[in-house]
Amino acid sequence: MASPLSVLTGNRDFRRLFTAQLVVFGSDWFVMVPLLVLLPELTGSGVWGALVLAVDTGINAVLLPYTGTVADRLDRRAILIAANVAALVAMLLLFLVRSSATAPLALVAIGAVAVAKAFYSPAASAALPNVVDPEDLAAANAVAGSAWGTMTIVGASLGGIVSSAFGPYVSFAVAAAGLAAAAGLTALIRRPLQAPRDTSAPPPRTWHALIEALRYIGARPRIRALVTVKSAVGLGNGVLTVFPLLAGVYGVGSLGAGALFAVRGAGALVGPLVMRSVLNHRTWLLPGLALSMSLYGLGYIGVAAAPWFPLVLALVFVAHFAGGTNWVLSNYALQGEVPDRLRGRVFATDMMLATLAISVSQLGAALFVDHVDERVILVGCGLITVLYAVGWRIATRHLTLADTAPENGDGQPTDDDTARIDGTRGTD
Repeated sequence: MASPLSVLTGNRDFRRLFTAQLVVFGSDWFVMVPLLVLLPELTGSGVWGALVLAVDTGINAVLLPYTGTVADRLDRRAILIAANVAALVAMLLLFLVRSSATAPLALVAIGAVAVAKAFYSPAASAALPNVVDPEDLAAANAVAGSAWGTMTIVGASLGGIVSSAFGPYVSFAVAAAGLAAAAGLTALIRRPLQAPRDTSAPPPRTWHALIEALRYIGARPRIRALVTVKSAVGLGNGVLTVFPLLAGVYGVGSLGAGALFAVRGAGALVGPLVMRSVLNHRTWLLPGLALSMSLYGLGYIGVAAAPWFPLVLALVFVAHFAGGTNWVLSNYALQGEVPDRLRGRVFATDMMLATLAISVSQLGAALFVDHVDERVILVGCGLITVLYAVGWRIATRHLTLADTAPENGDGQPTDDDTARIDGTRGTD
């Protein structure tokens, strides 16, 4: 069995894809942390930061059903490069955010970056199985699942440090340079990022392709369970809205806000690596997902009661240890269940539901952030996640992932699988 280190050092194309993702995620946090501190300083309100977070995730939720079909129809390498370049151009608007009057430009810029990310994310997730051998997929997922967490640590920490030392606009410039580097790394990947397609017939229209994927999901209880699991952590994500405010409560400023986001990333990084053994026991996946959701919610309920900042950091780490594990376990299970020709659309649906849940949570937090104590928001988000986890586990208690979805050697569904997509056979 391959180890995360061996697949990273022995596969040049996977290393390039992973490094490009590291840079993209790092650039995201080099922008977001300074911006979430800058906007309250310019406007005197926490609402703008909440709106930035909601726009970032909400636009993703709206676009992902479409961008998933694009990831299945067009060259994924071209999609990844174009998304990086488009995000770079959009970030230039942030240099104009200098006062409360220009604060709305931050929403425009982050909205445009979110459009680019909506194209990038499903294409990158769907491409991963194509740059590694099948026996290396579990190890590759453990590594790839750490990309976001790694760069939340590095990006959030360095973003806070650079912003404190040199100002937020230097952080924005570093982020733009990083996106240019990511585009260059992706261009160097030599393996194709999707399985060969049948070119004898024109590709299906977007809505037909989307409906096909939704019918595929709807016909399979296991897939339905997996594409709804990330929503639990998503509905608890309104806690991020109060991170800059918590830093103010404890008197730790920009560095403290960066530390909160960095510890969040550390948990998301360590969780998938420590819990990697679960990936090799498919019968453990569904119970593990329920447990990880619950631990996330309980972690933030604990944050609300924590009397000092170091304990807050420790509990945020625990919560996102669970959240990162949740993300990687569900991604790995989906990659094993879904054929390549549908994978981009199914991952887009998965991410759409997760980001929609995040947007709802952050908009809800925005309604209350200037009117209630920060701890009320923390407890509310934590309880919502725990209750969702309990309900999800009750609904999925009879399911198992012990056997894999039927699929032939070229990544296409078997005749039986296709029949179920068309609705002419029973469900799993």
